[in-house]
Amino acid sequence: MSKRILILAANPKKDSFANHLAKVYAESARQKHDIQLINVSDLAFDLDLSHGYAKEQVMEASLTAFQESLEWCDHLVIFVPVWWGALPAKLKGLIDRTFLPGFAFQYEKGKAMPKKLLTGKTARIVMTMDTPPWYYSFVQGAPALKQLKIATLKFVGFHSVKSNMFGPIISSTTEARQKWSAAISKLGQNAY
Repeated sequence: MSKRILILAANPKKDSFANHLAKVYAESARQKHDIQLINVSDLAFDLDLSHGYAKEQVMEASLTAFQESLEWCDHLVIFVPVWWGALPAKLKGLIDRTFLPGFAFQYEKGKAMPKKLLTGKTARIVMTMDTPPWYYSFVQGAPALKQLKIATLKFVGFHSVKSNMFGPIISSTTEARQKWSAAISKLGQNAY
């Protein structure tokens, strides 16, 4: 069954291994599915949600287009590096500026938890890092993964969020990168 897949290459550095993996996934998924590939490095917008939710901020065209792609997709795949144990600022800014009340969730009077507005979707998070993934998970607690998976995607209604972590990238061999690329290609074929 064909899916609508939004692939987000979330490394602001255009020539990165995370963005390479996003292209590999896109090429593989394109054979059976409708895809959109968005590179965060190509988006121009103010990262800062200057007034929080107290005052409406004018949305740049790239942000409106990203929201339309989020609504369109059945499955979201985010390829992101881990920097200082967290998300790159440009990805965090994209989330801050687009996952807004009335679009991604809605506060309801008398209820402790907002209504989820991006329901019926699935996601996969693919993280690259210079730290060994086991160390990032067990020693550091994988804070960026938890933020994206639980505090963002599940909070707004994604019902299934899977993840992969690859690293350390900085010292990886050509063989390791080929192995990781093959694994991502297989995920793309299965739209998983």
